[in-house]
Amino acid sequence: MDLFNPEHDLALANFSPHYTPPASAASMAAELALLPLWYGGGGGVVAEGEENRIYLEAVGKQFSLSSSLIRYAEMSSLINEPIIPWGWNPALRKQLLSCGVQAERLPSMDELLRLRDYSGRQHAVRLLRELQAKEPSFCGESHYFTSLDELLAYLSSFPGDKLLKMPLSGSGKGLIRILGKITDKQTDWCRRVIREQGGVVAEPLLRKAEDFAMEFCLEKEKARFTGYSLFRAAASGAYLGNELLSDDRIEERLSAYIPVGRLYRLRDALLEKLSAYFPLYTGYVGVDMMICETGAGYRVQPCVEINMRMNMGMVARIFHDRFMTADGRGMFTVDYFKKPGNALLFHRKMQEEHPLKVRQGRIISGYLALTPVNGNTRYAACVVV
Repeated sequence: MDLFNPEHDLALANFSPHYTPPASAASMAAELALLPLWYGGGGGVVAEGEENRIYLEAVGKQFSLSSSLIRYAEMSSLINEPIIPWGWNPALRKQLLSCGVQAERLPSMDELLRLRDYSGRQHAVRLLRELQAKEPSFCGESHYFTSLDELLAYLSSFPGDKLLKMPLSGSGKGLIRILGKITDKQTDWCRRVIREQGGVVAEPLLRKAEDFAMEFCLEKEKARFTGYSLFRAAASGAYLGNELLSDDRIEERLSAYIPVGRLYRLRDALLEKLSAYFPLYTGYVGVDMMICETGAGYRVQPCVEINMRMNMGMVARIFHDRFMTADGRGMFTVDYFKKPGNALLFHRKMQEEHPLKVRQGRIISGYLALTPVNGNTRYAACVVV
């Protein structure tokens, strides 16, 4: 059974069984609870409420989906169904134990501690250097500092804007931009992060042309390439959406900047290194990358982030392969609407302007809301093909 818990990164960073996510994260989890319908294994999806049941019934017929709705109170009785969340953390473990789920069906605290270590950004720093040693054309620079004095010395050692990152944080969270000189407030932030998480990642800002990722699945010390993700992010790092394209189309797009053979060598290197870095991890891993404009032309920054969990890029990859034609193009987005009613207005407008056309379970064109939308909806996931 699949479970969408988008607060996972924050909960893993906090690492307390008693962690309470921000209201925004809790709302997102509730309103997008049915998102696993489109990327999960086809079994149960953990969600509550009559509206979710009605939505599931409607799209289930249209796309021949076999998933069923499972309430939290029912999870303890379905002992033969594995539980597959967006990501595991102590707060989710405690929540499921309180629902009566047996401890042997859940990861232990020691296993979660290992996952927390695996998820730290310091691994991306080390991997970037190792990839650059094999392929000098790769660009980028990243450092992990455990001393505030060493961090400040680095920041003052060269001009230009920099980016600082918490070792553990949610997508687009835990990042601050240093525009010129670091401020006293930003220095206090660094001091607190070093105290709470052990260090800070620092890197110069690059001139980005494209955001993309390579997606992998790890199991039993073996890594398998599962596809590309071509996504859009705000200047803050916040996720905006994924282009829905075949892997061949994405390679074609990227090959306008760099030789495609360089991508294949990078993929092969990551298959080897991810297996060695994370031998005891089972699940999806997304390695975020960038095409950057440099004085020597376009170059690849091959390891911006490593996401040790399900991720939106993988959702987009699976959705395209399952529900679109091979040459289909589109956009997958997760939007936030500040005012009640705006999501519903947008939903109705898109339905009218982009009517959905489905043939044999695959979208030919049009707009589809991937989760229910009503007058109170704030978070909405949709595709336009």
